[in-house]
Amino acid sequence: MRSRIGHPLAYPLCVTIGALAVLTAWAPFADPDQLSALAVVGLGMIGYSGYRFAVALGVLSYRAGGPEAVAVRRVRQEHQLLSRSWLELRDAGEQRWIPVYFTPELIGFTGGTALCAERRIVLRQDPGSDPPDGPDLEFRVLPAGRAREDEPPGRLVDNPTRVDPGAETRAAAATKVTRRLLLDAQSVVAAPFAGLLWVYVMDGGTAAFTAALCVAAAAGIWLSAIRGSDPS
Repeated sequence: MRSRIGHPLAYPLCVTIGALAVLTAWAPFADPDQLSALAVVGLGMIGYSGYRFAVALGVLSYRAGGPEAVAVRRVRQEHQLLSRSWLELRDAGEQRWIPVYFTPELIGFTGGTALCAERRIVLRQDPGSDPPDGPDLEFRVLPAGRAREDEPPGRLVDNPTRVDPGAETRAAAATKVTRRLLLDAQSVVAAPFAGLLWVYVMDGGTAAFTAALCVAAAAGIWLSAIRGSDPS
């Protein structure tokens, strides 16, 4: 099964660019205080995105020790308004969890071995769980943060342990950009409150509220995407 949207970082990168475009669009209408706030938000987005991309691409290490080849399964975390994919690594009774950016291959992954180099993760599915007429499934995933020894908060949903005949159909639906944006937009519910807070603190009017609303909405969608939201 191949990705239909290209690189796993394509979506979070596009959302980051879109969020920065929203900030830039409001800059000509901002007073000095508002312009300073936009600059702080923009620099925060660029810095945090750069860190996340550096970890994902192996410039910075994602791991804190552990063996290089371990048993692995994929779990999907549902916590508050965010859904993420995690790899659950098991070795000699010890467990670690690594968040990863969504890629369609994860939907049909039924468990296997994770080959964890210092700055690279490759998943190899158990041979017995591959379709009889298909090739062995081996693919790279990109970490969306550092490994942790504590179980992620929220509800963890296990991936199926048997091959799902409808995995490719589900993957095609999950990778639609509109679906991903709609799911990430759940965090926008807090944007009106951010707008009202800005108007209250800065004593602004309707224009200030609208600008703060747009910026908060863009920042909320960006934060979900850059943390590795899972649309499946």
